[in-house]
Amino acid sequence: MDYISTRGGLSISAGSAILRGIADDGGLYVPSSFPILTQEFLEKMIPMDYPERAVEILSLYLTDYTKEELKSYAEKAYSRFDGDPAPVLKVDDDLFLLELFHGPTYAFKDLALTILPYLILSARKKAGVENKTLILVATSGDTGKAAAEGFKDVEGTEIVVVYPSEGVSELQKLQMKTSEGDNVHFLGIEGNFDQAQTLVKKMFADKEINKKFAKMGYELSSANSINWGRLAPQIVYYVSAYLDILGCEEIKPGEKINFVVPTGNFGNILSAYYAKQMGIPINKLIVASNSNDVLTDFFNNRKYDTNRPFHKTMSPSMDILISSNLERLLFELSGRDSEYVKVLMKDLKEKGSYVIDFEKIKDDFSDFAAYMSDEENTEEGINAFYEMYDYVLDPHTAVAANVYSDYIFDTEDKTKSVIVSTASPYKFAKDVYRCLTGNNEKDPMNALKKLHDYTMTDVPEELLELDMMPIIHDKVVKVSEAEETILAIIADKNKQI
Repeated sequence: MDYISTRGGLSISAGSAILRGIADDGGLYVPSSFPILTQEFLEKMIPMDYPERAVEILSLYLTDYTKEELKSYAEKAYSRFDGDPAPVLKVDDDLFLLELFHGPTYAFKDLALTILPYLILSARKKAGVENKTLILVATSGDTGKAAAEGFKDVEGTEIVVVYPSEGVSELQKLQMKTSEGDNVHFLGIEGNFDQAQTLVKKMFADKEINKKFAKMGYELSSANSINWGRLAPQIVYYVSAYLDILGCEEIKPGEKINFVVPTGNFGNILSAYYAKQMGIPINKLIVASNSNDVLTDFFNNRKYDTNRPFHKTMSPSMDILISSNLERLLFELSGRDSEYVKVLMKDLKEKGSYVIDFEKIKDDFSDFAAYMSDEENTEEGINAFYEMYDYVLDPHTAVAANVYSDYIFDTEDKTKSVIVSTASPYKFAKDVYRCLTGNNEKDPMNALKKLHDYTMTDVPEELLELDMMPIIHDKVVKVSEAEETILAIIADKNKQI
């Protein structure tokens, strides 16, 4: 399987696409085609455990890795999870939850970021790369800690994570600031996630900066969802969820299901779209936005417009206005027209917006439905779900639960649906505790303990111990200073070696 850029250019191997992260032309790598899963193939996977399913799916995309290699990587990565990495819970006759927060950092990013380091290390060896790999990451909260945990002390790598210093939850920030690993670096910026993401993309595209890193012995790569090595493992859990529901005879072979996905950067729901392209019977992909509803507006009005207020919400991982992975969807819906994608991305860069040309995008977006949940509705959703199902949602999943209710009210769709639950509620303990009790607890660690006392649900021990760990990363700079600061971090690291 070869990979091509959404903006044109020559095809490259899977390993090369994962190593590079982003194409030289600024485009994102996509597979040259989508493998089709037959009913026989799907039935064969039903009795498999999650690592085994991961090997079967990933081997279709990562064809320059052997199955034996992928088996080793999957077993090592998913042994770090507490039980099943992606369990499906039935909460009502037609409703399921796909829990994706049982990994080392309690967020869905772990499903990809525990295996990505193995893919990058192997690709380095296959390509005979002598330079070290510098993983440069922008995070809206969860990716940073998950990436740092995945790449911690991995041979031949350094990782720099850029995050909005006031745009993540306090527990997310504590997770990052206490992260260990000689090759791990965090940098807060006085800005939002979009500014962090724009900075990272600019550095990837800047030939002079790449030369500076090369002189220091590094080549850039990414652990954001712009990297195909992030998206491919995410396809696995959509396939796996369908197999679990099918295996329990909740649906018949070929019967369609819906997925409801809280999303900001569009990578998570795009992975579900790719699963549908492979033949997983999906009826609707329901886009769930918070108050930063640029994606909802896009799917409903066919205009993508970032010229709007930016809202800080209790679901910070969705506080995004520039959804990078939408470029990959536009590439598919335009009939893989890279020239048209270039035009749209140029408009986005220069005007902050673009409008779909129906002569180019002939698809009517029928695969998707899109709704938003503002802060007040999200708070009510956390309460309602707890009262109805005795289940505690994190704020991101609560957005999805609200959106599901709105979708059902509008459509009366009887299709069985899966809400994708993306994080442990304890990572957002202050907000969840306030939503459930009406009480404000300013200290995040006290809120975590009080949330446990109120709900009697299990608290991840690592989160309980955060306030006892030393602060290692506390550097915060202006956005304009970030580029030079990152160069200085790597230069200083080289002096220490």
